[in-house]
Amino acid sequence: MDRPTLTDRAALEAHRARAMRSGLADFLHRAVAGEIEERLSVVNRHFTTPAVVSGFPRLWENLFPGARQVTDSETLDLEEGAHDLVIHALALHWADDPVGQLVQCRRALRPDGLLICATFGGDTLRGLRQALAQAEAEVTGGLSPRVAPMGEVRDLGALLQRAGFALPVADTMPYDVSYESAFRLLADLRAMGETNALAGRHRAAPPRALFLRAAGLYAQAEGRADGRVGATFEVVTLTGWAPDESQPKPLRPGSATHRLSEALGTREEPLPGPAEGDADRDDGRSRH
Repeated sequence: MDRPTLTDRAALEAHRARAMRSGLADFLHRAVAGEIEERLSVVNRHFTTPAVVSGFPRLWENLFPGARQVTDSETLDLEEGAHDLVIHALALHWADDPVGQLVQCRRALRPDGLLICATFGGDTLRGLRQALAQAEAEVTGGLSPRVAPMGEVRDLGALLQRAGFALPVADTMPYDVSYESAFRLLADLRAMGETNALAGRHRAAPPRALFLRAAGLYAQAEGRADGRVGATFEVVTLTGWAPDESQPKPLRPGSATHRLSEALGTREEPLPGPAEGDADRDDGRSRH
């Protein structure tokens, strides 16, 4: 079965190129790069062959000098077992096959190599998505795809396990920003290269009334006391290690050599058995 196409790659690349020409709004990339640097500073490891997968290699070349820069194409330009660190930077939400992207990153890692993947989570621009959906339903009587799907932290964490990473961890960080209006937020998304590049989008230009209505709804929902509107970008950070024999393994069930009560200095008390009436009710349930 063919995998459905999520992203119009030609449109996405055009949007990114336009953003680079007109002055990329890179504040989220810089914030994420700082967060990754902080995480790496507490890892007892010196990484010598890092690679960065992103939609903006020229930007990340400055943020992570010396790292191999790789565009987030469907087939990543990564050599198997060539790296001890791979960073996947704010691009996973455009992938038709996000698990496949992570599998390729794992294969590019040496044993016990580290993946750090920063991606947008489900709370990103939730208010804007709701305002656009309501406005479109009111103005046009229907809905069209406008925002790339973004997963919840639990679902995104499960992708690491599906991709075969050991010791997977997922956590989330909200970045709260304010704008003069919803129109300034939309302009910033354009400058980020994050406007609609979904393959299933409507190709006709939307009516101006749609965005006017959406801006009004957004101001009602996200308006602040100072007259500005708020926006939240949720960044989920996924970390996992390429499997290696040196990594700690969970103990087999029943392999403990000491009782918990001994460690706590307490006395164990057996649990009471079911009352006679409870046994009757259990038997009754099993017969239905």
